[in-house]
Amino acid sequence: MERDEKIMKQMVTNIVENNEKVLGQEVDTNKFSKIVPTLLKKGLDNINLSMFSPELKFSILTALGEGYKRKGNLNDAVKSFVLAGNREKLNEVAKDYERLLQFHNCIEVYKLANNKEKLLELGKKCLEESRLEPAIEAFMTLGDNSQLLEVGEQCISKYRFDYAFEIFSAVKDKNMLTGLGNACIRESRYDYAIKAFELADDKEKLNFVGDLCIKEEKISQALEAYGLAGNETMIEFIKENFHD
Repeated sequence: MERDEKIMKQMVTNIVENNEKVLGQEVDTNKFSKIVPTLLKKGLDNINLSMFSPELKFSILTALGEGYKRKGNLNDAVKSFVLAGNREKLNEVAKDYERLLQFHNCIEVYKLANNKEKLLELGKKCLEESRLEPAIEAFMTLGDNSQLLEVGEQCISKYRFDYAFEIFSAVKDKNMLTGLGNACIRESRYDYAIKAFELADDKEKLNFVGDLCIKEEKISQALEAYGLAGNETMIEFIKENFHD
């Protein structure tokens, strides 16, 4: 999947570079208004434009993309603009997806357009609106660890330990993972506490979670925690006294 995304981004970049002069001009899509409906019916995957010049292909594909947009078919509009190498139009589709609150699609299109400024803007906006999932996705796309850590802290405060774990494990910040594990202990979320302390390589905390789980008779979680801590004594104790 990641490889396909890289290929798509490179495709847009290559086409943009090849059509640099064309992209600097205003495109008259009305010129193809009569043939666009026919091409739309035929379908983008069934159209062969190889006989045309890059300039003409750019104009036809842009006109097709506009046609798909008017019909509300944003997926094929994106395909058309990718083939045209038209970043400006890709950004317009991304805005449409944002208006529809389809943030994943919005982020994917901004990624194709290589619009880092808009990805950062979208991530910050989603964070302000407590839309944690798209905020995480946008900042991960940018590889912006400082923003991700901010989102992670907000996730902990909102008890979204799943999102926080996703962030801190991706960033590989042991201090934040330990902080997450401690927060999970306070809420008796031993499953995420164990995961966090495992990645933080904190055997002392894993043993502590194991002790808590024994007290609360959560035997399987205690065994998991002690196992990750390498505490053979407690593993043997559990197996001898609690397991058939």
